[in-house]
Amino acid sequence: MAGTKKKFVEIDIIADTVCPWCFVGKRNLDKALEEGNDRYEFELRWHPFQIDPEIPKEGTYKKEFYDTKMGADVAEVFETRMADIFSNHDMTYKIDGLTGNTIESHRLIYFAGLQDRDKQHDLVDEICLGYFTDGRFIGDRDYLLKCAEKIEIEGAAEFLDDPNNGLTEVKEELKKYSEVKGIPYFVINGKEEFAGAQPTEVFLAAFEAATK
Repeated sequence: MAGTKKKFVEIDIIADTVCPWCFVGKRNLDKALEEGNDRYEFELRWHPFQIDPEIPKEGTYKKEFYDTKMGADVAEVFETRMADIFSNHDMTYKIDGLTGNTIESHRLIYFAGLQDRDKQHDLVDEICLGYFTDGRFIGDRDYLLKCAEKIEIEGAAEFLDDPNNGLTEVKEELKKYSEVKGIPYFVINGKEEFAGAQPTEVFLAAFEAATK
């Protein structure tokens, strides 16, 4: 492929940080990015979605939340399925810990995107990894800042200190993408669109179709 110009692929991702399918979809996307790296130049943009915007910021136990939302029997099946899927990605899915309102995580992800799109992508991974595999609380400001520090996002603490920073922009995007048919939702070059944690092959096919 030496001397061959890479084709440009812009990927918009609509997701929530407490959606396990969104994290699985991201990991599948990452494999496609790696496989397609010699043919495509990628730019990724993350956009917010909230599965439950009414959930309190102080949080509620994940298991109780899922049992109430789905029913205990369905929730148990869901947890077993997610554990198997995460295991296939060499990760351990944990249901312990708290879940909560994701607005602060979306504000931070928005802020990261202003600095560097690759860092934004990495920040999403870092936030989700702790939440799904280590029982970290999505509403814990200290946890979010540790994630930002690891990814080298500058000025994250100062940004989050003001609760209005990025709030208007995030709310505008939440409204814009509120009608998407399922998350995660992917838009490739504004042409190819699909929902769900699709396998790597689907992403690779979409890259090809979107660059014709």
